[in-house]
Amino acid sequence: MQNPDQTKKRADGAPSPLVGEGNRLSVPQHLRVHIHGWLLLLPAAVLLVAFTYYPAVRTIFDSLFSTPRGVRGAVFVGMDNYAAMLADPVFVRALVNNFVYAACVIPLTIALALSMALWVDGRIAGRPFLRLSFFTPTVLPMIAVANIWLFFYAPGYGLLDQILGLFGFSAHNWLGDQHTALACLIAVAIWKDAGFFMIFYLAALQQISPQLAEAAALEGASRWYFFRRVTFPLLMPTTLFVLVNAIINSFRLVDHIVVMTQGGPDNATALLLFYIYEVGFKFWDTAYAATLTVVLLTLLAVFALGQFLILDRRIHYQ
Repeated sequence: MQNPDQTKKRADGAPSPLVGEGNRLSVPQHLRVHIHGWLLLLPAAVLLVAFTYYPAVRTIFDSLFSTPRGVRGAVFVGMDNYAAMLADPVFVRALVNNFVYAACVIPLTIALALSMALWVDGRIAGRPFLRLSFFTPTVLPMIAVANIWLFFYAPGYGLLDQILGLFGFSAHNWLGDQHTALACLIAVAIWKDAGFFMIFYLAALQQISPQLAEAAALEGASRWYFFRRVTFPLLMPTTLFVLVNAIINSFRLVDHIVVMTQGGPDNATALLLFYIYEVGFKFWDTAYAATLTVVLLTLLAVFALGQFLILDRRIHYQ
């Protein structure tokens, strides 16, 4: 039972002798704010470290060792894997193919996405249907897209040969010819990604004040002059975002190649990530695959730094 004197003290507002002041943990307000913020960031930080930073560091570490075979463990080989990579003609071919692929896909996809966004942003008949039709390829699975285009490119009875046959052209093995196979993959990638990037441009166009167009019209500015001097500069933040994603997409294509060409003919469509997939999961040379992955990560890091250090400084943010 409690002492009546103690109960009286608590009723009067005095601190209870059962709870000492030294037992109470006092944390400064600014420190509680920092702890609360870090606790909120902790789940995302754990996922980022577990699935981004640790795999990247582990890949660099594995590239310095040989591939373990059975009871024989990995052996430190230093830069031997990198020396073998530079002497590998398939790697050189895949790297060149990837640069050609990126140089074609990135500007054409961005230009097409911007053109479609400008078109469906205007007051035209059937605008909702056009927006849906432009965006539909984005939601299709990549394997399904590859199989659809396999029918288009099939020699003789494919849709492309059927259309060209109406104009007197003979049948052609589009995916079996070294001169046309990579171009066929480029067309599929542009068709697949343009609608996705169009959504970002369309959202950015709808954020531009219509008063700017009205003022330009009063000044007698042409539509092309208004686009070049006003619209496109205001779209540069979106263009930077789209450019970063387009570069990443151009270096991570595997699905279409596996279904449509398997890297052939004669490695004409072998891109860097597909070659990594083959080396790692077909030939089971994990150390060499890690070496190729380091090159891929380095290329993406260089492109990203160049974009944010050079282009970001020239961008006008509203």
